[in-house]
Amino acid sequence: MQMEYKVTVATGTSEYSGTNNYVYVTLVGERGESEKTVLDNPGLDLCRGAVDDYTVRSPVDLGPLILVRLEKKKYWVEDNWFCRYVKVSVPGERLSYTFPCYRWLVGDGVLVELREGAAKKLSDDTLPVELSHRKAELQERQKIYRWLAWAPGIPKCIDSKTEADLPQDVRFDNEKRSDFVGSLHYALLELSLKKLAIKFGKSWNDLDDFKRIFWKLRSPIAEYTMEHWKEDWFFGFQFLNGSNPRMIKRIDMLPPNFPVCGDMVQPSLMPTTNLKMEFKKGNIFLVDYALMDGIPANVISDQQQHIAAPLCLLYEHPDKGLIPIAIQLEQKPDKDTPIFLPNDPPLAWLLAKMWVRHAEFQVFQLLSHLLRTHLVVEVFCVATMRQLPAVHPVYKLLTPHLRYTLEINCRGRTQLISPDGIFKKVVSTGGDGVLLLAQREYKVLTYRSLQPKFDFLDRGVTKLRDYFYRAHSMMLWGVIQNFVSGIVSLYYKSDSEVEQDTELQGWINNVVMEGFVEVPDFGLASELKRKEELITLISVVIFTSTAQHAATNNGQFDWCAWVPNTPCTMRQPPPTDKDAVTMGLIMDSLPDISQSCLQMAITWHLGRVQPDAVPIGQYVEQYFTEPAALKVIDKFRKELKDVEEQIKAQNEGLDLQYLYLCPSNIENSITI
Repeated sequence: MQMEYKVTVATGTSEYSGTNNYVYVTLVGERGESEKTVLDNPGLDLCRGAVDDYTVRSPVDLGPLILVRLEKKKYWVEDNWFCRYVKVSVPGERLSYTFPCYRWLVGDGVLVELREGAAKKLSDDTLPVELSHRKAELQERQKIYRWLAWAPGIPKCIDSKTEADLPQDVRFDNEKRSDFVGSLHYALLELSLKKLAIKFGKSWNDLDDFKRIFWKLRSPIAEYTMEHWKEDWFFGFQFLNGSNPRMIKRIDMLPPNFPVCGDMVQPSLMPTTNLKMEFKKGNIFLVDYALMDGIPANVISDQQQHIAAPLCLLYEHPDKGLIPIAIQLEQKPDKDTPIFLPNDPPLAWLLAKMWVRHAEFQVFQLLSHLLRTHLVVEVFCVATMRQLPAVHPVYKLLTPHLRYTLEINCRGRTQLISPDGIFKKVVSTGGDGVLLLAQREYKVLTYRSLQPKFDFLDRGVTKLRDYFYRAHSMMLWGVIQNFVSGIVSLYYKSDSEVEQDTELQGWINNVVMEGFVEVPDFGLASELKRKEELITLISVVIFTSTAQHAATNNGQFDWCAWVPNTPCTMRQPPPTDKDAVTMGLIMDSLPDISQSCLQMAITWHLGRVQPDAVPIGQYVEQYFTEPAALKVIDKFRKELKDVEEQIKAQNEGLDLQYLYLCPSNIENSITI
């Protein structure tokens, strides 16, 4: 008896998703295959955004469906096609199957086989066609997604010289690509129209001159920064809630290379206390940029730039909040390395703080942002594509959080930190310093430090007041961990199921023994023995690609647009004589007019809200199809909404709001 199946095919919604090529479909079930059927209705088929219905015939009842086979053949000219999903309704029954795709069919004669949407571990598959499909899919992916040792002491990355060499499935959509290129051009155009960006080597006349680049590129926090950047409380606030909120540590004694004595800082403390007492109370904190010590400074337009490796001592004042009380600009104290204090000549204290903020720019852009989010997550991107088939529950759970990351990282390597990239043109650590700084960071990076609870605990900052980044991070970590636990528990009932999943073990082994092989002290085991370990690891990946990235990326224009607050480079060496600091020295030290324009343009370009942003928890591509999994996702969204409401309530009425970790402001993956 001939069977007629209703087949619904959804084409992508982005530009150029549709095709005029021939597309054929074949249904594969436990009892056989359908006829190979061309998708051809009267009128236009498979247009952008279309959801088309077709009839596919089979001489026999196919039984439970296993696969949908799609094949594209050229018609006149080659025309790629993006398929979102295929749905199949069984005749005479209320049963339907969904086959997630979310892939490009590129080339003449290309063939793609899609598994039915229910997530399955290897042990859940028993039929030869299921097992052979898993194996063939991974074999094909491992040819396409290859590891590359980018540099010694650095995690491996995707083997792709430029973004153009990446597989189409992980490339930006056309709209995203056009916006990415166009937005930087727009920012530079805005500044060049003021005839500023072309003034290489020319210093600003005074600090107020920086206002000339505050034109259309502005934000409320950037303007607040312009008004308050000289104030000590604002300087301290940025260590808690700026673009690099992970450096500050509580200390109970001074490091030997920072010879601050109690009398030096007593004027900054309350009259009823002293430095020794405040150490005991846990109110003294340190930010140490030792990683910067000895890094070779860039040469820009034949002019030597300069780098310092400051130590900054801070005090949690009961009335003023976190304030700086001593700054040393080099790691080795000597007669030419004075300790700067708040009661020093005002310009000397201001320049010392600028040098600390200059170090902040280097660390947050290269280490906190690029290395600790982008490049860490890339390891999981490559391992996931190489080791987990699309039907695997962990693939389905992770892949929405890996969207666009490979392309933006390729662009970062070729356009940002390359020998002729933006860092080389405008940043003091550009050139040889980039790699050396990265290698130093990865020597101290640990898996433990990527887990918020341990990060705050190990830094001794669990009780710091007004640490909004910490409070919001912990809320989001709890929600993400609950979500991951809910999904993982649907597919892994025990520790033994985790341990016996050979695909999962291949994945973690690939992460550690390939991706992080150059980071031997990372501290992540190469096998997963317990379900809780799996939940924590996936939570780390999702947290890093969403909340942590948002915390370091989204505010960079706010904190860097007013260039004196966070200068990208310094053109004079650190001061050695407090009394010799003049406004002329400050202006000659700060970025020149051209460098300032580039700093403003690039931080606006990278920190702005992306027009195609997908907020955390909003899964526009539905990889899970089972009701139980969809219920967990729905609960995740509700909990994120609760977090959003709590954060907005906390910020109500504040002049300086911290909204970077509102879920509506967090992208679901690293896309910029």
